[in-house]
Amino acid sequence: MAHHFANPIPAHLLMWQRVREYAVPPSMIETATARRAVGDWAGACAAARVDVDLDLRAVRHRHGTDLLTHLRADLRRLAPDLLRWHMPRIAPDGRLRPGLTISLARYRSSGATPLRLVVRTPPAWADAGQRISLALWEESGDGAPMHQPHPHPHPDRRFRLDLHRHLWDSERSGELARRCGAGVALSMAPPDRPHTPDRLHTPDRLHTPDRLHTPARPDVPDLPARPAVHDYSWASASWAAEAELLLRAEGRPRGAFTVRLGARSRAVLELVAPDDSHAPTFRPLREALPPQEAAALPVLPEAAARVLPDLELLRAGLVATDRLHPLVATVLAASGSVAASGSAAASGSEPAAGPAPRPGDPHRVECRGEVHLIALRDGALKAIDHDPAQLRREELLVALGGPALPCLRAIDEVHRNPEALPAVRERLGHGDVAGALAVVEGLLGPGAVLRDGPLREELESAAARRVDHGLFRSGLVAVHPGAGAVGGGNASGVRHAEAGHRPRLDRRTPPAMRSKRSSRARPRTGLA
Repeated sequence: MAHHFANPIPAHLLMWQRVREYAVPPSMIETATARRAVGDWAGACAAARVDVDLDLRAVRHRHGTDLLTHLRADLRRLAPDLLRWHMPRIAPDGRLRPGLTISLARYRSSGATPLRLVVRTPPAWADAGQRISLALWEESGDGAPMHQPHPHPHPDRRFRLDLHRHLWDSERSGELARRCGAGVALSMAPPDRPHTPDRLHTPDRLHTPDRLHTPARPDVPDLPARPAVHDYSWASASWAAEAELLLRAEGRPRGAFTVRLGARSRAVLELVAPDDSHAPTFRPLREALPPQEAAALPVLPEAAARVLPDLELLRAGLVATDRLHPLVATVLAASGSVAASGSAAASGSEPAAGPAPRPGDPHRVECRGEVHLIALRDGALKAIDHDPAQLRREELLVALGGPALPCLRAIDEVHRNPEALPAVRERLGHGDVAGALAVVEGLLGPGAVLRDGPLREELESAAARRVDHGLFRSGLVAVHPGAGAVGGGNASGVRHAEAGHRPRLDRRTPPAMRSKRSSRARPRTGLA
């Protein structure tokens, strides 16, 4: 049954609704699935816009045949479209979280250094196309990464999927219902209170399935009275089981771990069990730890700490089951936690950008006291109720500075700023260039010539940003080209650029770069 909100729908659910509508289009899923079904894992990665930075011959030469066999098996099971579906994203636009290295699998290498299969997202300045890359992470003895420059080359501890293979492994996707808590009733907080593991209480009270108690002390700050804009629902009921998997992977049967609650707050918890015959639970750590020791504790992955967005959307009635990824929809429908025929209409809300127009859909215009039609003819949008000779005369009159026919004004407006522009912008922002062009062609026709205006600016801006991504992928620039202008070339500016941060704009930044970076079409990170 869909959950109905008394107040406006939470912002994070609206963001995920747009992400599910545009980030992984059905054409990508169909193509990647078809190629994966015949064993073409590289072709599936190409269809899902995943760049493969793997040299299997070099892997066999360096690490042996056994490791290569395990790696090939994982690559054949990899569903890159499913991986993209579950990748971490940022508010407010739902873009991929930039500059991440996420561990997918760990391998025992013949050497002393660990080896991991990782997926990387480019830095924010080079995220055009929303492409991701697949690579092997091997840390050399001196700690230097053995791959092309990346702002954060080491696998992230908070965003990791090696303990959540059901989010990318097609053969283990059936574990999703059990791991995401699909059979547990979702406890959503009312809009005027945060949905968190409850307020912090005294340390002598232990954890119960619906409440998290942590001591009020400096290393475990209180939760805010109101949630942040991008605050998601917590999956605290499964923290104990997920923490057990985490600590076991770290070689610890029991112990302390942390949960990131916000930008500057975390909970320090301890996994305990009365005896071996009882399920483990967790409680606040009884002794305060120094900040350095607390930071070194294992971090509960974000995929385990938060409720699956798809589950929230389904229970809120903001998305239909058939609009989800097929592997996700099949598992959630089979679990019985949601209705298989769920509809976004139950909430009275539609995706913000709206659907793409149908090819040849006519427009009605009031012209000189009559209602005329504008429709696609011969590959372009034309005023079909006017004689071609009359249209040529009217166009000549407009060129000489005269007033235009209402039909011609409507055609000009559709070329410059169509109603479907939000849908085009969303698709371009998520890297779906083919989908954006299909919307434009369905609206204006394949033979249309774009005119100056917001639509053309969006398409040109998307093309220009792809150059930045190409420079990053080729290794020609390790940081943004405008980073050298930061600080006038002084030492602080160089250090800021070498750290991999986005450069701050000032008066010394080249005008072309400043205009490009300040454009509305530039991606925003909104990092928490």
